[in-house]
Amino acid sequence: MTERTLRVAMIGQKGYPPVHGGIEKHVAELAARLPALGVEVDIFSRPHYSEADGPTDLPGVRVRRVASIPTKHLDAISHTALATLRVLGERYDLVHYHALGPGLLAGLPRWLGRSRTVVTVHGLDWQRAKWGGLARAVLRLGESAAAVLPDGTIVVSKALRAHYLERHRRATTYIPNGIAPPVYRAPAEIRTRGLDGPFVLFVGRLVPEKGCHLLLEAWQGLPRAVREGRRLVVAGDAGFTPGYVQKLKAAAPPGTLFLGYVHGPILDELYSNTDLVVLPSTLEGLSITLLEGLSYARCCLVSDIPPNLEAAAGCAVFFASGDAAALREALASILADPDRRAELGQKGQIHAIENYSWDRVAGQTVRFYNELVEKSI
Repeated sequence: MTERTLRVAMIGQKGYPPVHGGIEKHVAELAARLPALGVEVDIFSRPHYSEADGPTDLPGVRVRRVASIPTKHLDAISHTALATLRVLGERYDLVHYHALGPGLLAGLPRWLGRSRTVVTVHGLDWQRAKWGGLARAVLRLGESAAAVLPDGTIVVSKALRAHYLERHRRATTYIPNGIAPPVYRAPAEIRTRGLDGPFVLFVGRLVPEKGCHLLLEAWQGLPRAVREGRRLVVAGDAGFTPGYVQKLKAAAPPGTLFLGYVHGPILDELYSNTDLVVLPSTLEGLSITLLEGLSYARCCLVSDIPPNLEAAAGCAVFFASGDAAALREALASILADPDRRAELGQKGQIHAIENYSWDRVAGQTVRFYNELVEKSI
């Protein structure tokens, strides 16, 4: 394997440091580990998601701010196009694109810049409810592009690997998302936000496919005795979906606490102290929220879509995806059974630690990089 330092450009994530978003978390966790494994990382960032430009506090990692057209449909692709033009003028060993839309340009550094390219598929983005017909068509094209344009394709779940093999006859490399060791914190900052007592936790972007509306409906229908003394906490905000968020807040049962995006110590506090993590999503690649909830030994209640079944592997409570009544029944049952919650929490933590690790993800990624680079020598 190559011994020299590799220079890698990351394109497709919104920014650094990560404030919200699974892709941003994924890139940040890689960046924290790759330099120690012989990889210098340049993270291309959209200006409205990142204040810094230049070296970060991580040796071997730089942020490169490149403009975009900050609208729902043009933000990602305009930034990707300008970032790609930038990398064509410099020497990178690899250009690593994240998500289907950015992957549409994964051929250019190969053909014009002589850099190897990689696309990580984090999910089938064209299925997201926020997109109209034209955007869906473009993203479906991005799905196909990820199979043929880059030198290598990474998928974050076994379900996505099976999809690409069946639909595109493309063998992909499975490298999942990971977790870091949990940091347990006593409730301090969350008390200043008005949270002082037992609570149930939702973490995620407030977009329809994350299913927060299903959780609000199910919570509203719970017997008073089940909800008594507990609050529902929503940690997340809009992803170009302000109308959806307004509807959520208008329909929320009294006492629901919307915290907006949270990260760092306050998110640690939420995971450390919640009774239950609920992930009612109808679409996922491989949920970092679910992996993090498991890692904190929290009982998780999740929809039965394939990526969630894969990630939790029998260590969570499942309900029929999209069914608010089934979610309500599952909520009532598990909230009334603290022993079962504790049992599943401990089982899930062992499973998550044994099977998902950002250190392992970084090592697998570097081996994949080296294999691609050696093909060009």
